[in-house]
Amino acid sequence: METNIDESLLISARIDINSTIPIREQILRIAVYDEFKAYETYTKIIEKFGLIQPFVNIKEAEAVHYSALIQLMQKYNIEVPINNWDTKIEIPNSIIECCELGVASEINNIAMYNNLLNYCEDEDVKDILFRLQAASYNRHLPAFRNAVLNYSNNQNNNGITQENIIEKLGEYQGLLDDIMSGNIDESSISKIFSKLNLSMVSGAVVGGAIIALLSNYVSKKENEEE
Repeated sequence: METNIDESLLISARIDINSTIPIREQILRIAVYDEFKAYETYTKIIEKFGLIQPFVNIKEAEAVHYSALIQLMQKYNIEVPINNWDTKIEIPNSIIECCELGVASEINNIAMYNNLLNYCEDEDVKDILFRLQAASYNRHLPAFRNAVLNYSNNQNNNGITQENIIEKLGEYQGLLDDIMSGNIDESSISKIFSKLNLSMVSGAVVGGAIIALLSNYVSKKENEEE
């Protein structure tokens, strides 16, 4: 499998202020690599379960997203990272778990863009990042959240009731509201995730979301102290 020289940075989905890689390059490579991940994930889900929504529509949107980022990379002469997600992605065994994975992935994506925007100085790059984050927050996340509820009504979910799912999704929404308003700290994040039933989503995705959220909080604190 081909790897990127900055693979660890790309996977971390956060800016490394100590890296020798220019910040603009970090921002665009991290963003497009994450959009590649979303596209490949939803592609594999469609391959496994068929042309199900909202994965079909959101997969198409992810292609538009990474294309917009690639255009900026071409403008600034930044090399596009290798898309090597095909061999890294594992798909859950049920549609509802895939939808839950979508919820967690979009939260992770929103938090990532918060972190990148903290360091972004180019207005054209900022504009794209804001647009992509808004798409995740306003369209993709609600679509996956609704899909979780819809599929929970149509199958036996190992004792998880619709009330349980609604409660969990409400906690996700509270976390998102805090992310977007900036009213978040390390203890709050830990408390929220400790209350969530993490069987809903893969540990790796949740871990990535926590890392992105914590890094966003730390970077904000560092900026305030400068």
